[in-house]
Amino acid sequence: MAASTLDPRTTALVLIDLQRGIVGRPTAPHSAEDVVARAARIAGRFRELGAPVVLVHVAFSPDGADMLRQPVDAPNPPAERPADWSEIVPELGPKERDLVVTKRQWGAFYGTDLEMQLRRRGILTIVLGGISTNFGVESTARDAWERGYDIVFVEDATTAFTAEAHAFAFTTIFPRLGRVRSTEDLLSNLAKQ
Repeated sequence: MAASTLDPRTTALVLIDLQRGIVGRPTAPHSAEDVVARAARIAGRFRELGAPVVLVHVAFSPDGADMLRQPVDAPNPPAERPADWSEIVPELGPKERDLVVTKRQWGAFYGTDLEMQLRRRGILTIVLGGISTNFGVESTARDAWERGYDIVFVEDATTAFTAEAHAFAFTTIFPRLGRVRSTEDLLSNLAKQ
């Protein structure tokens, strides 16, 4: 990625599901702790540049009536979620001017105001990271691509519940939807703005 390709006036950072209930799960190939630390560094740089930081989290009503319930072969196991399950981790904020989007499914576009918030700010490029690579991040990326956004995936600020799932998305799917970069590559390019 050339240093001049990311314009902070038209680029937003979108971080998926970096919340207490998901960050607390085992992840691979990157630990959730490392992903949160890298995401916080990137978010800090975006904030310095005045570029939008969007923190997406998944949450459901107390009775779970707003959860999807289609018949599937591998349903999520029923679980009691702690009260802080959907809270964004404190390392990320939210900070003043951050946008917080609440979703009720894997992807961050359907049923939320994410697209309106991005369009009204003139956003053309999304820098994407979070947990889990092949669920929330990939679902959001596919929707973003179909809506015409340029996408930059931050490989080491993204992780999955298995290393194999992460590798498949980053070698097979994401290069067809956008550009794959590391945190250091992204930060060095942003530093040159």
